[in-house]
Amino acid sequence: MSRLLTPALLLLVVATAEAVVLARHQGRKQFVALQALEKARDAMQEEWGQLQLEQATWGTHARIEEMARDRIGMIQPAPQSIIMMVP
Repeated sequence: MSRLLTPALLLLVVATAEAVVLARHQGRKQFVALQALEKARDAMQEEWGQLQLEQATWGTHARIEEMARDRIGMIQPAPQSIIMMVP
């Protein structure tokens, strides 16, 4: 009985060791993939912040007023030509 048991146990030990090595390898590969995804997320968050800043810059009153003057020739009317309508 021990003649069959020893090789069987040895085979099971080798199979278990191989499974542990494979599991660790998969874990490391997934960790590397996670780090790459986190790096991509951080880059996207940085770009999002830059885009929000750019949007805020383009939408300021001074920028809009400048574009109205330069592109379509709008001017601010003289104070005496402004008529206030009160209901």
